[in-house]
Amino acid sequence: MIEGAPRATQTRELVLFLPVLTLLIRMAANNHWFLYPIFLSFLSVPLCSRASPWQAGTGTSLRVDHGKIFLVSPDTTFSCGFYSSGEGTNAYYFSIWFTHATDMTVVWTANCGSPVNGHGSTISLNREGNLLLTDVNGSTVWESKTKWGKHTTVALLNSGNLVIRASNDQVVWQSFDSPTDTLLPSQNLTRETKLVSPSGYHILYFDNDNVLRLLYNGPDITSIYWPSPDYNALQNGRTRFNSSKNAVLDDEGIFRSSDGFKMTASDSGSGIKRRITIDYDGNLRMYSLNAANGNWTVIGEAVQQMCYVHGLCGKNGICEYSQGFRCNCPPGYEMTDPKNWNKGCRPTFRINCGQPREDFTFVKIPHGDFYGFDLTSNRSISFEECMQICLDSCLCLSFTYKAGEGLCYTKDRLYNGQVYPYFPGDNYIKLPKKVTSTSSASRNFSLTCNPKNDKVMLVSKDAYMKNSDNIKWIYFYVFAAILGAVELLFIITGWYFLFKMHNIPKSMEEGYKMIASQFRRFTYRELVEATGKFKEELGKGGSGTVYRGILGDKKIVAIKKLTDVRQGEEEFWAEVTLIGRINHINLVRMWGFCSEGKHRLLVYEYVENESLDKYLFSDRRTATLLTWSQRFKIALGTARGLAYLHHECLEWVVHCDVKPENILLTRDFEAKIADFGLSKLSKRDSPSFSFTHMRGTMGYMAPEWALNLPINAKVDVYSYGVVLLEIVTGNRVSSGTIIDDEEMDFMQFVQEVKQMLARGGDLDIVDSRIKGHFNHEQATAMVKIAVSCLEERSKRPTMDQIVKDLMVYNDEDNHPAYF
Repeated sequence: MIEGAPRATQTRELVLFLPVLTLLIRMAANNHWFLYPIFLSFLSVPLCSRASPWQAGTGTSLRVDHGKIFLVSPDTTFSCGFYSSGEGTNAYYFSIWFTHATDMTVVWTANCGSPVNGHGSTISLNREGNLLLTDVNGSTVWESKTKWGKHTTVALLNSGNLVIRASNDQVVWQSFDSPTDTLLPSQNLTRETKLVSPSGYHILYFDNDNVLRLLYNGPDITSIYWPSPDYNALQNGRTRFNSSKNAVLDDEGIFRSSDGFKMTASDSGSGIKRRITIDYDGNLRMYSLNAANGNWTVIGEAVQQMCYVHGLCGKNGICEYSQGFRCNCPPGYEMTDPKNWNKGCRPTFRINCGQPREDFTFVKIPHGDFYGFDLTSNRSISFEECMQICLDSCLCLSFTYKAGEGLCYTKDRLYNGQVYPYFPGDNYIKLPKKVTSTSSASRNFSLTCNPKNDKVMLVSKDAYMKNSDNIKWIYFYVFAAILGAVELLFIITGWYFLFKMHNIPKSMEEGYKMIASQFRRFTYRELVEATGKFKEELGKGGSGTVYRGILGDKKIVAIKKLTDVRQGEEEFWAEVTLIGRINHINLVRMWGFCSEGKHRLLVYEYVENESLDKYLFSDRRTATLLTWSQRFKIALGTARGLAYLHHECLEWVVHCDVKPENILLTRDFEAKIADFGLSKLSKRDSPSFSFTHMRGTMGYMAPEWALNLPINAKVDVYSYGVVLLEIVTGNRVSSGTIIDDEEMDFMQFVQEVKQMLARGGDLDIVDSRIKGHFNHEQATAMVKIAVSCLEERSKRPTMDQIVKDLMVYNDEDNHPAYF
């Protein structure tokens, strides 16, 4: 029980009891004694509730073994008191929690990391007005450090804020000023405060440049992981010039920060209980409470791909995201502590700097990388040269190599390991040969991780070894030095002339400097000359006409002349800046742009074999027939490109017009998606997109366009499903088809396909031109995926999951999946 309840509370209870006393007297006068037991049973609830008032005065105290609840907010949303650290423990915290949540979710704790004993510990507001938490031995574990005299009160408000008021009603202390891991609506995060995850390793705070950031502060390293450290504030959509350093969640479900960041709840609107929490796994999420069942729903999160959170799998660990992230140890490593994946992995071998290079080999981790902590970085070198650099360095533990551009990154520390099926590179772990020779006889394990607890599941994995010949690498250093000097001279000269010869608005200079290293700004005259006054037309689409061009350095390019561009110059620059830094092997690369007066043009790489529709739907007597392996490769490449746009880009990019005409084919029939980024770019905190009119091509457009529903990435998934069926059948099924001499519209065709899958057996819809030469398992998987893409929006898979499903049947992968 609570001792020393304040006089104001006692008076209020007496006033409330007077009507009850009056009613009892009237019952007695009318001989209604039989109603007494029923009436008193109704009274029992309010009489008991008086044991936990919403405020208390000096001299009030509560012992942990006499009760757990100290105060309850007037609307009963929040409670504060003693909160157990777990079942079967004798450790308690003084906390505030949601009363009606199923798990009684804690939103603030006074004594983080310093629990008190479950017997004899006390919370009290002493005679001096100081709120004290004392352990059983009488030591002070926590205090508010307020000494405003005997008329001081402490109260728990409906907002969840615990406040201490002086006798003049002035708030002299409040829990909102010292958040732990959660922000409640109207609670400000400021330059003086921060959120810390329950693990203690992840922090949300305002950096010195006024940007709101997520930081991993581990036992060995400290690194920022959100917003992306690869880009500056402007590129991340933030501003450094508002020094107020303030972030707050409002009652409508919008979390705004002074640096321009905004997270909007998917269920935005008033009347819903919400919170912002930095969870144990280091991600910042917004939750809403279901009042009916007391459960929480995630309605927004800062980091979309969990493996981008640093420190998840600890030192030497590798994170894979597949319906929840999974931690693994690389070959030659084992878990440091099987009960705590945060401690990472440790090597089962030792490397001595005196060991000969011939004693080492490399084990490939397909699509793997260890982010940051590069020992060296090199461009335009061969795989053998990259491997030799790592062999020659005693400090090198692994290297990441991207074959397309010849990028080589050697690593001396293995942190933030990640594996993504669409990452355009591979990592190679350096191991003594004796370790790899015994690894096949031993059993390796990995951990499937749950960020909320320590439960783990052991799963097997195999390692695959790749050897390469030694080379003399001294020539590489000489060549790299000469190339670097020439490139530096070229950049400095080009920068000077570009800024002197063109009148660039000052507000755009920072954006221009960012993109100048990736592609260039062309003059309109240059592009007129390159296209021969726009003579050779390659194609035409909704956003403009594409022409073939030859630049001054004899490079062949595709130049798109945009039509109906309404943006101002600065807005166009901003959009091109975002598109320009999107780079993936299955996306058409942008080389530059032109923005002069009314002219808006984009310069792309030229893709030799034109678009997919030419091979699927053109005159069957003259069109080149795609083999089955080419079709599967095109389907997988297209999925990888869309997955990159949806999940990997700094900005969410919804294509909105996925169709065979926008899938270009290289000389080797690799798929490259065109026209991405022109429809809509949206920040990751936005759950949907707003369009003023419908976009796309009839037959490939998802039903939500016609139903005027919010648009998200699932419209591309629907379109991909249609394209996948057309790749399998070789027919334009989006506009109807014929099966067994019966003409069907598209939806009838889809229903027929579903029935065919249910019956099993042969797939009669596969393109007859390939005369049965196809992989039945691949075809069945493609059709099943296509059908799932055409379901209602909530049931469609993500492109990320589609890539994973297709990878299972990828015969061209020379190695099994690593995990």
